[in-house]
Amino acid sequence: MQLTQFSDYALRTAIYLGTREDRSATVDEISRAYGISRHHLVRVVQTLTELGVVASRRGRGGGIRLAMELSAINVGWLIRRTEPHFDVVECFRPETNTCPIAPACGLKGALYRAREAFLAVLDEYTLDQLLTRKGELVQLLDASLLRNSKSSEAD
Repeated sequence: MQLTQFSDYALRTAIYLGTREDRSATVDEISRAYGISRHHLVRVVQTLTELGVVASRRGRGGGIRLAMELSAINVGWLIRRTEPHFDVVECFRPETNTCPIAPACGLKGALYRAREAFLAVLDEYTLDQLLTRKGELVQLLDASLLRNSKSSEAD
């Protein structure tokens, strides 16, 4: 199983904001902390805002923060809403399937069960459970933010 970059960034954004519950953050700050594209992150934040996970405030003193309690953000739920289709193989999508053995193949059923098991495990976790080592996460994110801020100043 592999998540799209979009889902990866959505999870990273939620984790970042979960470590900063006491204040708002900016998209620039998060993109620097992770060393990821600001452009992609803007789209992720828009989706998280539409889902009600993130609250956004524009202008001076604005930024983004979690709009839900950490324990209310279920990882499986979030993945289901950020993955475009989560088709493990071509035959999961009948309208584009060209595999000639699909009607008789047993692989589709096994992969479908595997996908559901993957999601069932993620359903067991909420954001607060991913933040049990919050102090260490904050230190790592702060160090990365500082490092990436210095490298962007040198450019």
